[in-house]
Amino acid sequence: MRWLRRNALRIYGVVAFGYIFLPVAYVTVFSFNDGGKSNIVWRGFTLDNWAHPCGAADVCSAVGNSLRIGIISTVISTVLGTMVAFALTRHRFRGRTGTNLLIFLPMATPEVVLAASLLTLFLNLGVPLGFVTIVIAHVMFSISFVVVAVKARIASLDPRLEEAAMDLYASEVQTFRRVTFPLVAPGIGGAALLAFSLSFDDYIITNFNSGDVNTFPKFVYVAAQRGIPAQAYVIGAAMFFIALLFIALGETTRRRRARA
Repeated sequence: MRWLRRNALRIYGVVAFGYIFLPVAYVTVFSFNDGGKSNIVWRGFTLDNWAHPCGAADVCSAVGNSLRIGIISTVISTVLGTMVAFALTRHRFRGRTGTNLLIFLPMATPEVVLAASLLTLFLNLGVPLGFVTIVIAHVMFSISFVVVAVKARIASLDPRLEEAAMDLYASEVQTFRRVTFPLVAPGIGGAALLAFSLSFDDYIITNFNSGDVNTFPKFVYVAAQRGIPAQAYVIGAAMFFIALLFIALGETTRRRRARA
């Protein structure tokens, strides 16, 4: 019992992380499965799926759409969200409290409600569903996460650094470019990665407002009815390892700067 009490936190951590990463391990293992069109039962090890990730019909076109939508919506939501975060953190204006409340609403509202509301809006305005409506929808729910992430980073800054720069005759523009922005940049980068992952992963809002445009989550959902092809597992595993690489590079850079 003493050993159990001393190691309870470690055991809980192992079990929790095992539970979280079990689906990732399943996707990675079955990306090497020689399962043909129906990748449900293990039939043998093969590297053909990784050598030909576009072997399944429409999978690469769906991934391309998701990447383009994710990049465009990430750029827009990151720029707008960063500006909103600076305004809410550094300035006092009428309606600031209400703006803070409105920023959190998309995060607290169920996705199906947002999806149906956006669909109604687009139909009433006569906007044809497609690539543009998906981007607008993704910007709408991503901008809230960007604002929250960047606000947290701005709030942690030491204002004396900016005051010291101005005492040394730096203008407001120079202070922002040389002091404020480099300090906030890690938060902006993390917010951008979060916005991209949310956009690339979204299915509900995309399905309501996509029209005939196919994305990777839609492809996986439709393919699941007859067996997801191994190429979809390849792309999923690749996206996970790419994200892991970005995190490792960011952590390595942070440690080098801390040592310097």
